[in-house]
Amino acid sequence: MNPMRLPTDPSLEAAFGGRSATLVLLYLQNYGSGHGNGIARAFEISVSVVQKQLQKFENGGILVSRMVGSARLYEWNPRSPVAKSLRRFLQDYLDALPHEQLEAFFRERRRPRRPGKRIA
Repeated sequence: MNPMRLPTDPSLEAAFGGRSATLVLLYLQNYGSGHGNGIARAFEISVSVVQKQLQKFENGGILVSRMVGSARLYEWNPRSPVAKSLRRFLQDYLDALPHEQLEAFFRERRRPRRPGKRIA
């Protein structure tokens, strides 16, 4: 877990309805998909708050979800023109973040380590 708190723009929070909604969308833009536990862990926020936001965006047609094992995976809705525009906007925001913030919050290891590789 990262003890730092990602600063977000108040105008983004106003547009998306709050800090947790903003963080959920930034996470999904960066990684393309995610589940509630992973998003909550990345930003040290409540899983229930994250799940509420994910459900809100799915009900609005911006996200779609599917079960992968016992976890619900959320992704951008490829049929939503709003999602496409929103993704471009969020990508511009991510591109403008300082390198330290990108590394701290948006560079999580997403695949398993190669078998036999030493941990440094």
